[in-house]
Amino acid sequence: MEERLFSNANILSWLQYFAQNMEIDLEKVKILDITRKNKNLIPMVESHRAVLVFTEAGHADIFYRMWDAGLGECEVWYNEGSDPSGPILHKPLKDMINRGINASAGMLILNPNARSTYKIGMDNSSFSRGSIHYVGSEIRSVILNKMHADLTDNLCVISGASIAVESAIIASEGTVIAVEYSGADRRTMEENANQFGLNNITIIDHVDDETMKGLPVPSLTMLVASASMEQELQCLLRLNPHMEFVIYTLDFRCAASIPDLFESLGIKETEVIQIAVSKLSGKNTFNQEPAPWIITGRA
Repeated sequence: MEERLFSNANILSWLQYFAQNMEIDLEKVKILDITRKNKNLIPMVESHRAVLVFTEAGHADIFYRMWDAGLGECEVWYNEGSDPSGPILHKPLKDMINRGINASAGMLILNPNARSTYKIGMDNSSFSRGSIHYVGSEIRSVILNKMHADLTDNLCVISGASIAVESAIIASEGTVIAVEYSGADRRTMEENANQFGLNNITIIDHVDDETMKGLPVPSLTMLVASASMEQELQCLLRLNPHMEFVIYTLDFRCAASIPDLFESLGIKETEVIQIAVSKLSGKNTFNQEPAPWIITGRA
């Protein structure tokens, strides 16, 4: 069994401690152990009214990062030691931004403004400004719908930065491998991961057997079509012969060629759709956005 800093007995004792010292409905408390790999604190607090967080010492900016994400009105209940005993304290998170974690312990974060559902297709203004040109939110919503990502899925997203971010939020118990070819795009992806508090994103610069070695094997890959697409598909199929694919392209000739490419690689159930989005301008005319093709298939 995996060795854990907080055992089941520790977790139960902290739950009892908070139940005895404050009025809280334990049925509504979400438990999150961020000492374990790839756990996302900020999205969890954003979507739950009560989160019992277990953390080790050394997170110097944990409260500042939550405040920076707009969680300053949350209330934090905690004590001064590593054991669930003694006086219980509580403060607004915004009053704790200069405070770090000095002991491994549990703390209860209450968020009265939590949204219990995640909004698919975030506005592009939510993402870090940088070198990446983000796909429109409406089109991203369709792509995410075609991906059917689950809570524990491992996913690969190639040149789809905002899609990688939203996928990491959806698959919070899994891992997203974000592939960005240029250094500037990788830095922007790092900024997004930091901004959204995502610890389950791994960023690499290309796809081959060496770069994918040791990473979780994806069940699905979303990629923007490129000159290296065939090599990437072959590599990913070596990793997982049952891989599912979602491909985005603005090139009609590329879209038309993908069904034959899929067939040559043993990828079946091919579907090709085109998405058209028009928006009303201030002059009461409709401006049409680029209309991509989305091609899906599974090996």
